[in-house]
Amino acid sequence: MERATSKKPKKKAAAAADPNERIIARNRKARHNYTVFETLECGIMLVGSEVKSLRNGRVSLDESYARVRDEEVWLVGCDIAEYVEASRFNHNPRRPRKLLLHRREVKRFAERAFEKGLTLVPLQMHFKRGRAKVVLGICRGKQRHDKRDAMKKAQAKRDIARQMMKRR
Repeated sequence: MERATSKKPKKKAAAAADPNERIIARNRKARHNYTVFETLECGIMLVGSEVKSLRNGRVSLDESYARVRDEEVWLVGCDIAEYVEASRFNHNPRRPRKLLLHRREVKRFAERAFEKGLTLVPLQMHFKRGRAKVVLGICRGKQRHDKRDAMKKAQAKRDIARQMMKRR
């Protein structure tokens, strides 16, 4: 006698196990220093030694930002370390890199980026189906009192969660 059970198809292995689907770097200070209004994922033009360096996780988004020039968006200040095995075919670690966006996305982002006090900040870099992607955010810088308020709210949330755990 057979049992009538519905078997779910097996899920693919976790995304962390696939080297083509993983996060390379996060700009952890960005959400602390900026208020993020909107995000957009875009491609990035790289040379071969830069991709190899990204696969090793040798990138820093800390001081980087994006600029709109001639209806194109450029990532400035992103530090992708040189790939040791590339020898003389290596790249300049801090060169500006072109971001790949559709024309309508560039126009929409450019309009928002030119508003007073707004800037384009890279929040994260990751691989998606083997291609390097950058998550850009339209951000406004936080004042010191805004940062303190955010820290107070986070602390209050942690205290509430701690008290709820004690009650169980």
